[in-house]
Amino acid sequence: MWSVSEKVAALRQSLDDPDFPGITYRRGASGWVAPVIRGTGIRVQTIAKHLSYGMKPEQIAEEYRLEIHKVKEAQAFYHAHRAEIDGSMKAEEELEEN
Repeated sequence: MWSVSEKVAALRQSLDDPDFPGITYRRGASGWVAPVIRGTGIRVQTIAKHLSYGMKPEQIAEEYRLEIHKVKEAQAFYHAHRAEIDGSMKAEEELEEN
């Protein structure tokens, strides 16, 4: 019989993209599952928003006390999964408006 932690690990592994080992999925307070930088609670969409506001990866790394390669991996993950992440951001914005 699987323990709860084994079940959670198996579920996360099925969601994770093997091309981006530094990114994993986590269920947030809203109940939605979102990609985050592994070992942090920082969502990939947070990094994407900062980049869209014109921040450089180095500035984001300093702001969140991250290694630059983690920010760049989040940036690459966003570009590879843009439709999914943009859809999630749009859904959150619509919820905030209501």
